Amino acid sequence: MKTKLAIIGVGLIGGSLGLCLKEKLGDDIFITGLCRTQKSMDLALERGAVDMASADVKAVVEDADIIFLATPVLQMVPMLKKILPHLKEGAILTDAGSTKAYLWQHIKDILPAGIHYIAGHPMTGREKSGVEAASADLFVHKAYVIVEDTGAPPEAHERLMAILRHTEANFLRLDIQKHDRCASIISQVPHVTEAALVTLLNQSAGDMESCLKLAGGGFKDTTRIASSNADMWADICMTNSEAITSHLRDLQAILGTVIDAIEAGDREAVHHYFAASKERRDAILDRTGKMYDLV
Repeated sequence: MKTKLAIIGVGLIGGSLGLCLKEKLGDDIFITGLCRTQKSMDLALERGAVDMASADVKAVVEDADIIFLATPVLQMVPMLKKILPHLKEGAILTDAGSTKAYLWQHIKDILPAGIHYIAGHPMTGREKSGVEAASADLFVHKAYVIVEDTGAPPEAHERLMAILRHTEANFLRLDIQKHDRCASIISQVPHVTEAALVTLLNQSAGDMESCLKLAGGGFKDTTRIASSNADMWADICMTNSEAITSHLRDLQAILGTVIDAIEAGDREAVHHYFAASKERRDAILDRTGKMYDLV
């Protein structure tokens, strides 16, 4: 039986999922995509990420077996309220949101019986956004979190995973709270920090031109995701604020300790800071390198 998948937001993540599944499943899957503009619809169709694109919510989600929410996080709940009246009994709702507790808190009270929500978070991305940046291999070997504590039955999980396994992602199960804490440390605080480094450069005033001449691959790599979609990241900070602010304060304390050691001329303490960091990072990469492409 042909699977009908509706992608809400055919951008980088939604578009990449569409490209992957059309490449792997061909005519065994029919993909509809909700796009805001005619230009986005045309590009999604041209690239082959969807079989049908529309700005009409009902036309996109009606009769869909699986609905994949891939909008910025703060747009997901309002969008869900729009699509719920048009979902069929037994439909599976999943998402690509980077924060999970906020979504579940708002979704659980409006989700009708017979509509199964399975929270997800593919830990992948690029500094560019939009379906033009989408790629069929975006998920390959990347961590993809599936949250199991949202009440969906095992058969719904298996139906969803039968489709998502084609992404060749590395799937793992986490509860909602642990997901949000870990995502903050691994992805969200680093992004805030990268943006801060760009801001620091921007505030260098008269040194800007000289700094730019010195900026090589290291600066480019370190600040890569500072070029990511601002709407997405603002929403992430608003919906995982407790974990992000707590970890930023922890980071602030670490930097404060380093500042004190440098100001005191304590080379041994500074050396220990770098040596311990190198040892820990090397151990992490050795342990995980064969399992995941780390973000």
